Amino acid sequence: MATIVVGTAELAVQKQFGEHLSRIYKEEAIRRGYDFTYSIRTYGCQLNESDSEKMSGILCSLAFVPDHSDNPDIVIYNTCSIRENARDRLFGNLGLVKEMKKRNPSLIVAVCGCMMKQRENIDKIQKSYPFVDLIFGPQDIHRLPELIHRLRFEEKKVCDVSDTDYMADDMDLPINRSRTFRALVPIMFGCNNFCTYCVVPYTRGRERSRPFDLIMKEISDLALGGYKEILLLGQNVNSYGRDLKDAPDFADLLEAVANTKNLSRVRYMTSHPKDLSDHLIDIVAKYPVIEKHLHLPLQSGSDRILEAMNRHYTKEQYLHTARLFRERIPHGTITTDIIVGFPGENEEDFQETLNVMQEVRFDSAFTFQYSVRPGTPAADMDDQISKEVVTERFSRLLDLQNSHSYESNLLAVGETEEILIEGSSATASHILTGRTNNNRLVNFTLPDRSILPDGSLLENGMHVDGDKLEGSLAYVKITGARPYSLEGQLENFIYDQ
Repeated sequence: MATIVVGTAELAVQKQFGEHLSRIYKEEAIRRGYDFTYSIRTYGCQLNESDSEKMSGILCSLAFVPDHSDNPDIVIYNTCSIRENARDRLFGNLGLVKEMKKRNPSLIVAVCGCMMKQRENIDKIQKSYPFVDLIFGPQDIHRLPELIHRLRFEEKKVCDVSDTDYMADDMDLPINRSRTFRALVPIMFGCNNFCTYCVVPYTRGRERSRPFDLIMKEISDLALGGYKEILLLGQNVNSYGRDLKDAPDFADLLEAVANTKNLSRVRYMTSHPKDLSDHLIDIVAKYPVIEKHLHLPLQSGSDRILEAMNRHYTKEQYLHTARLFRERIPHGTITTDIIVGFPGENEEDFQETLNVMQEVRFDSAFTFQYSVRPGTPAADMDDQISKEVVTERFSRLLDLQNSHSYESNLLAVGETEEILIEGSSATASHILTGRTNNNRLVNFTLPDRSILPDGSLLENGMHVDGDKLEGSLAYVKITGARPYSLEGQLENFIYDQ
C-alpha cells in the first residue's frame, strides 16, 4: 500500500464538507429544538482511543454534541482486529443497535477501525447487519466530513475503505480529548514486523513516523494548555524515525519530551524487544518525569516459538533488556504480553515461558489464549493446539502471574508514593484513583480534613469531587495490596508543580 501524506488541499476540501454540514445541522437543531448527538464505542488499544478522540473532534466541528441518553443521532463503532473477543463484542453489540435503529430510523450507524480492513468482516456486516449505513477504515478518519456528506445527500449507504495509507497529521485535525489531564500523542502509525499471529501490518499499514518538529510542537502546546501527562503511542515506538531522513531516534525523542516544561508524567506504548536500546533505558533512568515502567511484550519464552512467531529476538536477548532495566531502575516495573497455545507449542515450550516469568517476575501481564486471526500465517499453521490444552496451560500461567503481581504490590505497602490523580473510582465516588510513577494503580481515600490544590478546605473526605482533582499530584501512603491494585490514604497534595 502506498503512503500519502494528506496535504492542505485535501484538508481544505474536507473543511468545506464540514462547514456545509455544520450549517445544516445547526439549522435543523434549531427547528427541532435540541442538538444532534453522537456516541463512539471504542474497542482495542490506545491508538484506537486516539482515533476516537479525533472522530469526536470532527463530529463536534459538525455541530454534534456527545450523547448522554443512549439515543444518539449517529453511533460509531471503532473496531479492533487483534483479538477474537473484540470481534465477537462488535457483532454482539451490532445486534442491539438493530433495536435502536427501529426506534429511530434516522439513526446513522457507522463501523470503522481495523476490522474494516478485512474483507470478510465487511461482507458479514453487509449481509447480516444491513442497517449499518457507513463503513470506513482507520486511515480514512480525516475524510469523515466527506463520508457523512455523501451519506446525507448522495448515497443511501457508504462503504469506502481506502487501500492507501493516508497520513493526516494530528495537528491538522480537531481532537476532543477524553481526559483533562492526559493527552494521547501518536508518534507513528503502522507496523513493519509481520508477527505471524498479527494482522496490524495489513490493517494499519506500514510504519509511518510523524515529523519530530510537529510532535514537539503538539506536546509543547498541550503542556501549555494544562495537560500533565503525555502518552506517546505507536505499534513499536522503538522504531520511530527510521523511515525519515536524518530523524532522531526514539530515545532522543523521549529525552526531548522529558525536557518539556510543565509536564508531570511522560509515558510510552509499546516497545518491541528487538528494537529497544540500552540507551533508552538510560534515558528513562535519567529523567524523573519519565514513567519508571516498561511494557515489554514477551509473547513466549521459547526460542522455537518466538521464531515461529517471527519476533526476531531470543529469550536471552529479552532477558538482557529486562535484567538491565531492573538493574538501572530498581523501583521500576515491567509488564508484558504473553500468548498461550500458539500453534506447535508443546509442554517444554510452555515451561520456557514459565521460566522467564519466574526470573523476570513481571509486575503485571496481559495474558491471552491464542486465537486464529484470518489472513495471518499462523492461521494456516499445522499443530493448532486443542482448546482443552490451551485452557489448562492458561490457568497455570494465570495462577503464577497473579502470585507475582500480588507479591510485587506487597512491596509497595508502607511506602509513600507520588500519585497522578485520574478522578474518582468507578465503584465509589469518595475513593480517588491514580497511578504511581511506575504505573501501579492506587485507590485511596482522603482524611476528614484536607486542603485541596485550589486552597479550599474539605471538611469531609467522603464528599470529595474527583473530577475537579483530575491531573493533581499527591503523596499517598500505601496501606494495602491486591493483585491488580494498591490501597492507600492521602498524606498531602503536591502544590508546587
